[in-house]
Amino acid sequence: MTYEGVVQAGGPSDVRVLDEVEIRKVSVGTMDNNAYLLTCRRAGAQLLVDAADEPERLLELVREGSGSARLDTVVTTHRHADHLRALRSVIAVTGASVAAGADDADAISDAADVPVTTRLQDGDTIVVGHLTLEVVALRGHTPGSVALVYREPSAVSEPDAVAGRAHVFTGDSLFPGGVGATRGDADAFAQLLSDVTERIFDRLPDETWVYPGHGRDTTLGAERPALGEWITRGW
Repeated sequence: MTYEGVVQAGGPSDVRVLDEVEIRKVSVGTMDNNAYLLTCRRAGAQLLVDAADEPERLLELVREGSGSARLDTVVTTHRHADHLRALRSVIAVTGASVAAGADDADAISDAADVPVTTRLQDGDTIVVGHLTLEVVALRGHTPGSVALVYREPSAVSEPDAVAGRAHVFTGDSLFPGGVGATRGDADAFAQLLSDVTERIFDRLPDETWVYPGHGRDTTLGAERPALGEWITRGW
């Protein structure tokens, strides 16, 4: 399947096949939340980004990736309810561990009634089979929002692969057209824009692929020219 980066709630998953990883994307729930499943092609280990809603659909996605109910880790990008409605059910079936930003972990645990086994800090890494993902804290949308960065290997063979390219799963902190909502809080907006600029745009090249918590994908190159506009408009 050709990866288009746009899916509709209730529809089939979109799949991107790279040398080390398969990335599956589905949209679930009434708010069209994106959930992403990363499957290590060598080890079969799997990580889900945001068990947002529709647990049966997400479990189907897990089985699609591995042929079984194997799920090693669920990363919840932030504490908002629309990103964790299926978390308890998915964990109950799969036994996966739960990881979340340290400053959102208690709220996530209370809301979903599951323990957060790994409290993530900026610069941490998560290992999934033979994959290594870097944790990037993006404060502002919530205090403990996190993104995950995966980098392709230096030698690639798959048609859609690009040597060394980064892929960043941003939750609700970065979208096509701007950063996440901060509800008119000027300090939170300044913090979020600062983190997104310094920790994402300043560190990663234009070909970096961005997978947001809702809607279509984008690249940093497509968004970089608008950074000044985002600052001026204040959202």
